[in-house]
Amino acid sequence: MKGLYLLLKRFIKPYKRYVVLAFVFNLLGAVFGAFQFAALKPVLEVLFGAQKVVEKPAEWALTIDSLKDNIMFQLSDIIQKFGSEKALIYIGIFLMIMVFLKVLFTYLALYVLVPLRNGVVRDIRNQIYLKILELPIGFFSEERKGDIIARMTGDVQEIDNSIMSSLEMLLKEPLLIIIYLAVMIYMSWSLTLFVFLLLPVVGYLIGKVGKSLKKPSMKGQNKMGELLSTIEESLTGLRIIKAFNAEKKVKEHFRKQNTEYYNIMNSLMWRRYLAHPMSEFLGTAVIVIVLWYGGRLVLSANSNLSPAGFITYLVFFYSIINPAKSFTTAFYAIQKGLASMDRIDMVMMAKNNIIDKENPKSVTSFGHQIEYRDVTFRYQEDDVLKKVNLTIPIGKTVALVGQSGSGKSTFVDLLPRFYDVSDGQILIDGSDIRDFRISDLRGLMGNVNQDPILFNDTFFNNISFGVEHATLEQVEMAAKVANAHEFIIATSEGYQSNIGDRGGKLSGGQRQRVSIARAVLKNPPILILDEATSALDTESEKLVQEALENLMKNRTSIVIAHRLSTIKNADLICVFHEGEIVERGNHDELLALEGIYKKLHGMQNF
Repeated sequence: MKGLYLLLKRFIKPYKRYVVLAFVFNLLGAVFGAFQFAALKPVLEVLFGAQKVVEKPAEWALTIDSLKDNIMFQLSDIIQKFGSEKALIYIGIFLMIMVFLKVLFTYLALYVLVPLRNGVVRDIRNQIYLKILELPIGFFSEERKGDIIARMTGDVQEIDNSIMSSLEMLLKEPLLIIIYLAVMIYMSWSLTLFVFLLLPVVGYLIGKVGKSLKKPSMKGQNKMGELLSTIEESLTGLRIIKAFNAEKKVKEHFRKQNTEYYNIMNSLMWRRYLAHPMSEFLGTAVIVIVLWYGGRLVLSANSNLSPAGFITYLVFFYSIINPAKSFTTAFYAIQKGLASMDRIDMVMMAKNNIIDKENPKSVTSFGHQIEYRDVTFRYQEDDVLKKVNLTIPIGKTVALVGQSGSGKSTFVDLLPRFYDVSDGQILIDGSDIRDFRISDLRGLMGNVNQDPILFNDTFFNNISFGVEHATLEQVEMAAKVANAHEFIIATSEGYQSNIGDRGGKLSGGQRQRVSIARAVLKNPPILILDEATSALDTESEKLVQEALENLMKNRTSIVIAHRLSTIKNADLICVFHEGEIVERGNHDELLALEGIYKKLHGMQNF
């Protein structure tokens, strides 16, 4: 239960008042429930003719004996004046009032827990989503998207289904057990002591089953994450799967994972479903033993427990069984929910190294140069970049070329601090970029990627993404610069047309021009272009290249390119090879060197 306490400690604080109200209402419900069962004894005594006549009322005091004696006096008075049948009617009315008050307060307890239950789940979902946005990009290169989605959906839902639903039981059942046990101790302490000797044995057996649930629950949720990852990859790569006739392979892969999940869930649910029959059998065994032991007490001459009192005692004891069952069921569910919480904590507790330093500098403009000074970077052990030095003056265009894996993309990813350098420094206008506030630093830059990242939203919202209070006039102007205005207004709803999932309703060139329009609207002083035209046909490339030239005017640009024809006019071309800049110069200078650049140029011309 330590895990549950830690979970509630983290998330319950804003909802403490609901917990207090639920506790009070459950306490009142338990008290009136005790009165409900206590009314059974006088009914039995009236029916059996064993009702003792109480001649005078006791002195009123806040004690059980005083309350009991005064109730018995009133009942005796009713029997003497109106007879036993009339007394049963009064007892029945009393019983109905107690039941009404019990169910009323039980409902109120559940009512006030609704905002707590849903609020905690909402807060967990909010926190994990915010954490995902805060974590560095490097975290997600080691995680599968489907598994992350599973943690945000399936695991959060499991916490709702198990832990938060069990919270209702945890605030109710223990109170019922405590109050009913208190009445049982009052009625016969010796019989209750005997019961206490049996309960730890029963609790131990039930607890063993509960503890065995957490491990398979964790395995089940992990496997569900793998399943969702496979589904996500299949949907993304459906065109390739069909093109390569790989349906059989992916079907077999999915079927294997699904069967593994099936086996894990079978094992889990077999244990989970063991809870109810096991607790019912053990509860019945305890009742039989109590019936035997209590019967001996009633039949002995020394016992102060009457037959009616013993039957009432058994009713109280049997009434503890259901709360105890619910309590153990909640315990099983909590173990399953805590396994989900552990999976969520793998994200929540992930360390984010890309953070603002204490008292970061504010930066709103770029006025001189960008400098990479002895920059080395490694993802794990091997260096991806090795002591790279480069100065990029304001207003210049620097192109990066080289084989795939030579370090070009990593080089530009370090500038907006998607990653931090392992050694060396990156400076803007003489200040280390780690000294700047991250949001300010990234505000200086605009990105246009090889695979344009668009959202399932309108043209307007995609172009104005990240720019607050953008007007339609500004968005249209940006689209015109990006050669996107004409095809946008040709759609049914113009700028309010939805572009589909990832811009699926658009061609590659149209998606790229919308992406460029987004960068134009942001109007950044520093521009990063990563293979922005490599995946386009000739006509689209021409339009996109024209849009890029419009975008790059009067800006400092870093361009990653495979098509060397697109960067002939760059002020500086850097050739990367195995994490180092091995050649640098303009187009003509690099051709004259007759090195790697000329080799690449010759291959493309061929």
